[in-house]
Amino acid sequence: MTTRPDNIWNSALYDTKHAFVFGYGEELVEILAPEKGERVLDVGCGTGHLTKKIAESGALVIGLDSSSEMIAAARSNYPDIEFRLADAASFKFDESFDAVFSNAALHWVKRAEDAVRCMAGALAQFGRFVVELGGYGNVRLVTSAFESSVREAIGAEIQAVNYYPGIAEYSTLLERYGLEVQSALLFDRPTRLEGGESGLRGWIDMFRGSLLAGVPAGDRERVLAATEAKAREELFRDGSWWADYRRLRIVAVKKPPEV
Repeated sequence: MTTRPDNIWNSALYDTKHAFVFGYGEELVEILAPEKGERVLDVGCGTGHLTKKIAESGALVIGLDSSSEMIAAARSNYPDIEFRLADAASFKFDESFDAVFSNAALHWVKRAEDAVRCMAGALAQFGRFVVELGGYGNVRLVTSAFESSVREAIGAEIQAVNYYPGIAEYSTLLERYGLEVQSALLFDRPTRLEGGESGLRGWIDMFRGSLLAGVPAGDRERVLAATEAKAREELFRDGSWWADYRRLRIVAVKKPPEV
């Protein structure tokens, strides 16, 4: 999902330096297995690359995102696909969908239960729910190094606004809204960052930029250097930085209410 605290994203930087986000998502599209004529909703579509992948199956897909920058880029990239600017926690459609899909998006949505309510409400009975998001423990090492470096530099406490649930937590939430979990997997996915020595800084700029902006300009270099020093032993190898990603992948089906 392209939503962060300031909700401002650099769509060009996202596509060129962080393409792994949608690159890894191609496997999730295969799990979705969209079919011709199906209605599919892509929640947190970003710049639209996976939405296009779904559309290539012949499915009738709509991409949804809360970032105007990302939606503008998606519309420019794929003018033949419908993209809507909307919040994942407060959207509604008049017609239902055969499947809801989401890749690397829902961990940006603070109102997780509202998002599940909206997604479940958009699904037709027996519709498929196929999502992957940051899971419990996601980027723990990167986050710890960055937050402690800010604390040491300026004496301030900062905390990224993300939702990283475990299997039980998220499955329970889905079941509350009539989604029967068929498979759930929490797994490590160490991810190489583009840019060599500057890769970690690039990641912070893209995904923690609003927090870094809250650090006085004169202290930012010290924070970044300290973050690199703290994380280097575990996250730098073979000339590249590796983010300690953990992903939660869920496949569920909307079941009719019991009578």
